[in-house]
Amino acid sequence: MEQPGSGAEPAGTAGDAAEALDRPLPEGVRRRVVALVADAFGGLTVAELPAQLRQYARFTPSRRARFAGNAMAAALESDPVFRQRVGERLALAQPELCAALVAGAPPAAADPLDVAATAYVLRPAGWVKLVAAAGEEAQRADAERADDAGRRELERLREELTEVRDHTRGESDRLRGELEAVRKEAESLRRRMRSAQSDIKRGEAALRRALAEVETVRAEGAGQLSAAESENRRLKARLAEAEAAVEAGRRAAREGRSVEDMRLRLLLDTVLEGAQGLRRELALPPVSIHPADTVDAVAPGRMSPKDIAARALSETDPALLDQLLALPQAHLVVDGYNVTKTGYPTMPLEKQRLRLLGGLSVLAAQSGAEITCVFDGAELAAPVLLAPPRGVRVLFSKPGITADELIRQLVRAEPPGRPVVVVSTDREVADGVARAGARPVASAMLLKRLSRV
Repeated sequence: MEQPGSGAEPAGTAGDAAEALDRPLPEGVRRRVVALVADAFGGLTVAELPAQLRQYARFTPSRRARFAGNAMAAALESDPVFRQRVGERLALAQPELCAALVAGAPPAAADPLDVAATAYVLRPAGWVKLVAAAGEEAQRADAERADDAGRRELERLREELTEVRDHTRGESDRLRGELEAVRKEAESLRRRMRSAQSDIKRGEAALRRALAEVETVRAEGAGQLSAAESENRRLKARLAEAEAAVEAGRRAAREGRSVEDMRLRLLLDTVLEGAQGLRRELALPPVSIHPADTVDAVAPGRMSPKDIAARALSETDPALLDQLLALPQAHLVVDGYNVTKTGYPTMPLEKQRLRLLGGLSVLAAQSGAEITCVFDGAELAAPVLLAPPRGVRVLFSKPGITADELIRQLVRAEPPGRPVVVVSTDREVADGVARAGARPVASAMLLKRLSRV
């Protein structure tokens, strides 16, 4: 007998056109067919596989059955060559079962699903009957299993029903006991409620008595208040009399002091006239030098042109800023964005800040003055991460507070007399700090000074 694994075409291939299933492949048989094809799939080369199955060549049999089951079933049905190759691999794996099916005598002890799946792949004569019989056998087995499961489920439900009845009976007894206890508790509560109502009535009577006593006390208080007001009016009259007496005493004291002032003035005039007579007697010359003449200063007409030029510096001359920063303990406060948007407004805010702070750091090192740079916090989209340069204090205004207000707070915090210089072109800021004792300068002056750094 020729085996299905040989090069010859399987016996059932020629009869495919004559034999065909008239109903869908039973689900159990279909799963077993997919499993057989997935196992045989690995023994074929990529070239021997249909084009639609080559992408699953590297899958394991279990993954191949899960993801390519429909594609393998379709290829097995439509591609006789692929079915023949799968039959050859199946004949090598299960030679006895395949030989028995080709011979038309399937083993009686074999699993009907295995017989039907193998017959579906090999397609021997009568394979349709084998598949149909396997489907019916599987359905009968499923029905028997369902019956067994139904009987077991019914038995379990009966046991549960018995348990529920027993539990319900016990629960009913417990609830009856609880109901009796609740009834007794309700009766106790009714008695306590009647007692509370009696207490409330007694309390209401006591309240009415207390209100009557309060009314009596209120009437007595009104009488006492009237007497106190009469006493108050009497005391006010006596106070007015005392104030009049005090005023009369003050007037007498003022008249007495006027007499003393007149006598003192007369004595002073006597002394002054005596001093003038003594000056005439001694012929003393008039004093030509006064204390103000001893103070070292430049008098009008004695200033050199250089001195005049130094005192007439322009409001935007950087030399004026140098002179201000040379004062002892000078503090320079800079309105940051006012300066940067005056000097380089087209740059991004971050680069504006870095450029200004770099110049201020060099200025702090050159002048030795304290420098504080203030930026408006409302301009920030997120917190600024920067290391303040050496010698420069960097501050951002809090939410709801502008940089102008922060500058005014810094000026007010300084002690009176300390030289404070504020750099800002904002007229409101300049006027405000000037009223607080600071010296405002224009942003252009600082930009010119920084350009020399």
